Amino acid sequence: MDYAPNTDEQLKEMLRTIGVSSFEELISTVPPQLHQRTLEVPSGLAEAQVVELCEQLASRNQSLKQVTSFLGAGAYHHLIPTVVDAVAARGEWLTPYTPYQAEASQGTLQAIYEFQTMICELLQMDVANASLYDGASGVAEAVLLALRATQRPRILVSEAVHPHARQVLATYLIGSPATLQLISTVNGVTDLESLGKAMRDDVACVVLQQPNVFGCLEPMAQAGEVTHRSGGLFVASVYPVSLGLLQPPGAYGADIAVAEGRCLGSPVAYGGPGLGLFTTTSALLRRIPGRLAGCTVDQVGRRGFTLTLQTREQHIRREKATSNICTNEGWLALRATIFLSLLGPQGMRELARLNLEKAHYASRRLQEVPWIFAPFDQPFFNEFTLQYDEVADAASVQRKLAKAGFVAGLPLAGWFPHLRQASLWCVTETVPREAIDRLVDTLKRIR
Repeated sequence: MDYAPNTDEQLKEMLRTIGVSSFEELISTVPPQLHQRTLEVPSGLAEAQVVELCEQLASRNQSLKQVTSFLGAGAYHHLIPTVVDAVAARGEWLTPYTPYQAEASQGTLQAIYEFQTMICELLQMDVANASLYDGASGVAEAVLLALRATQRPRILVSEAVHPHARQVLATYLIGSPATLQLISTVNGVTDLESLGKAMRDDVACVVLQQPNVFGCLEPMAQAGEVTHRSGGLFVASVYPVSLGLLQPPGAYGADIAVAEGRCLGSPVAYGGPGLGLFTTTSALLRRIPGRLAGCTVDQVGRRGFTLTLQTREQHIRREKATSNICTNEGWLALRATIFLSLLGPQGMRELARLNLEKAHYASRRLQEVPWIFAPFDQPFFNEFTLQYDEVADAASVQRKLAKAGFVAGLPLAGWFPHLRQASLWCVTETVPREAIDRLVDTLKRIR
């Protein structure tokens, strides 16, 4: 689209009304490099020719159907049953707005209610909200809840929490008197000794991730005990698929548990949109951000659904609001609901088991390559860190594997400079063993 001034009198009148003479003047405060350029589409093309041109341009990108991906780091490629798309694509789901009028929104409200119920069962927590924007904002909202509930000023966050989540949290805290302190790691997991030394009666909460950003499994129960001894709240950020095998946060005493739920029936796409899962205990029910769908009965005893405990600034006095979340990721929450209802508990266990077994097979095979080793001696789920010796270069390995049809693990040097020769590898149920074997053979040749 070309942003050259339109000669249409209506456009000129609109610009005059707001006090500018041209569209360029209107966007003059936007950095020039962000201005959209004119699309290089030849003039005089028919519609079919434009479509063909766009398809040719799009074909330059590779999809996950064309390459084997070992990339995770928060966005995980999982199989999506075709029925998820079939049901979620029904027209009834594509246009509903926030279901303020319960009498006209029973279908949407029931879907939200079922979603909340399944998320509570998966995480073994007392209450779940109707979802947040993504997992990172879920971490930030969890910390804000802890600050409100405890009236304490200090937050302890493990260095092994995903850097994106830590960045979002820091942004949320701009202008807040709260202080954020990182807890160091030892051998790939949070250092409990450092955590214990940092704990005082001014700590609002401790935030850990399971599995953590290195793929290692954290000592969540012990960290929770250390937190609770000082009266703080324990926040767990978890990976939903792993809960088919790993202990859920409710089992080790988490006060708040959050997650990125896109892995439940939604594609990786270009890294978004996300689905923020947010759960907590009954003690914190009235402090939960966002909205809840509740189940009730009408005057004649028929079951019905409605929004309840809407602690938003639009519904109650602004000073009592617990969040300003104006919407939820309703369609992705619907997809997660369909996905979970299809798999059930046994299916989630099988899915998690496939991820675990394939990842451990890949880790063993990759360490057969002479210049690759594991820097951490820790249990893991479907993601693990590998280190290259001084002769190999992580970025170079990534480029060479790309030419061979593999998306390699993510180099960690950008996040953790001391791990400049390390990469984070992920193996899900989508990766066949034959592909892992081909990867190992390729790595042995590209030395």
